[in-house]
Amino acid sequence: MASYCEECWNTYANEMAEADGATAPPRPNPDPDDVTLIEPPRCPECGALVRVYPTSYDRWGSLAMVELPAKDVPAAFRWRLTRVPDRSPIPTDIVAVRVRGIDPLPSEPVVPANRMMCVPE
Repeated sequence: MASYCEECWNTYANEMAEADGATAPPRPNPDPDDVTLIEPPRCPECGALVRVYPTSYDRWGSLAMVELPAKDVPAAFRWRLTRVPDRSPIPTDIVAVRVRGIDPLPSEPVVPANRMMCVPE
């Protein structure tokens, strides 16, 4: 398995993020003592609610709030939400993974990137 220095990894990960559209800012860390409701972020271009998840390469992507069948989402915008493997049966965290390589079945649900659904105001 290839290993990169920090500078090379950041360059490579930034290029992947740019190509995938994973350029969202990270979610804020809430104060543990704050009990106010945390609203989902909104797209700065269209104002729609989005889900922001970390990617498998340490960047953040804005995803649509709905899952759609793969046949309705162009290949460049298909994402899946995957649990990070852990020893606990309770999900510890979820990452967004681009659907590549083997195409999903037409009826298989995928999460579209927000930029596919985004219609600027």
